[in-house]
Formats: sequence, structure tokens, C-alpha cells
Amino acid sequence: MITLTTDFGLKGPYVGEMKAAILRVNPGARLVDVTHAVTRHSIVEGSFVMEQVAKYSPEGTVHIGVVDPGVGTERRAVIVEGNQWLVVPDNGLATLPMKHIKPRRAWEIDLERIGRFTGWRISSTFHGRDVFGPAGALIEKGIPPEEFAEEVSLGSLVKLDLEPKKEKELWLLKVIYVDDFGNVILNLEGYERPKAVELPDFGLLIPYLDTYGQAKPGELLALPGSHGYLEIAVNQGSASERLGLKVGDGVRVRLVQKS
Repeated sequence: MITLTTDFGLKGPYVGEMKAAILRVNPGARLVDVTHAVTRHSIVEGSFVMEQVAKYSPEGTVHIGVVDPGVGTERRAVIVEGNQWLVVPDNGLATLPMKHIKPRRAWEIDLERIGRFTGWRISSTFHGRDVFGPAGALIEKGIPPEEFAEEVSLGSLVKLDLEPKKEKELWLLKVIYVDDFGNVILNLEGYERPKAVELPDFGLLIPYLDTYGQAKPGELLALPGSHGYLEIAVNQGSASERLGLKVGDGVRVRLVQKS
């Protein structure tokens, strides 16, 4: 199985071209569209989306991610092998999904060699079609990466700074995703369940609940999101709009343990 996560949108031919290239290299490939609506150039958002799919995918799945503002530059095109595969630009996109695939090895794709497999010219602006798609197709087909890539150190891969930080009682967090409901997902997981969540920069103390409907319509709440990260929401409304938050923004949070 090959999953596809991109910021291509659906207006143009780009998704179709990438799929066609994959199927030309590997006609038997099973393709799963995760999303092609990642916010343009948002590597953090793309990494979050790929992480969630990797959590539930079977071993051997090949995840192709193309959120690639540096396409055509010296940034590397890489493959990460674990119990699943990642085929991505080396710009930090692999950061979050790598937590779930038990990574063992990494390779840099050789553009000249991948071009010999496809038989067509590699565009400097569309590596999704010409590099990442065919590389994923070859891996899913059982062709060893050594045939078209050079091994590199896992430690050399670019990683996003998405580790939560703490200063005394305050967590210094980042928004890593805003869904279509306006729910704000922060980069904190594995925390002790609080009674409430304080957002000092907004002058807010909001209840920590189990689900949206436990708050009144229009009320803010915090909850354990379905992805395991701390989530800020508005019941039947948008926390992103209410608080003016977007992916990449910093948020200071205090978890209040006593009522």
C-alpha cells in the first residue's frame, strides 16, 4: 500500500500526474489518498498528518509525502526504512511519522538513477511526479533502495523542533495542526490529566473535558484529542478563529491539577 500526502490541492493535474507516474512504474500499486489539502508549504502540518496515518498503517506501507517548498534546491530527497517506509523531501517532514515506524536506515535518492528507472526527464519543480512517486513505487514493488539511492545516516536527516518545552509551571507549546472544525492541536502528549487548562497570554482558564458536547455551544474547552495531543476547542465553533491561532504559533499553557 502507498499513501499520498501533499499540498498540491485538487484544481490542477498534479495529483493525477503523480498517481499516473506511480502506476506506470508499479501497475499493481494500491494507492490511498490521505490528503492533498495540507496548507501550502506547511511542513509542520504535513508531518502531523503523516504521523497520524503511520500510527494505523500495516507494516510495509510506503508513505509518500510531498510538502516541498525547497523543490529543485540542494535539499535532499530521502527514504526512511523502518517497519514502514517514508519517501519525503529532507526538510523535516519525516519528524513526526518517524516516531512510529521504528526507523533503521535512510537513503538519499539519486536523481540520475531514478531517472533511468522511469525513462523520462526529471523536472526541477515537480519531484512528486518524477522522484518521490517513482521511488515509492519501486519500494512497494520490492526493488531495494540501493538500486537508486545512497545510504545516509539517520542522524543526518533534518528534524523539526517540535519537542514541548517547560519553564517552571508553564509549557511552551506549538500549534501543529488546525482541523476543519477549527480545533487547535498542540504538541503535548503523555501529560497528566488536568482539571483545567490556563492560557495566560489570553487571560483564560478553560475546563478540561472528555469531549466537545460536555461544554455548552460556543464555550471553550480543552480535551484529550483523538490523536493523543492536547487540543483546544470550541463546542460547535472554531477555537482557531476565537484565539487567532494558526499552525506554527507558540502557545503558553499551564495545566491546572487542582480545582
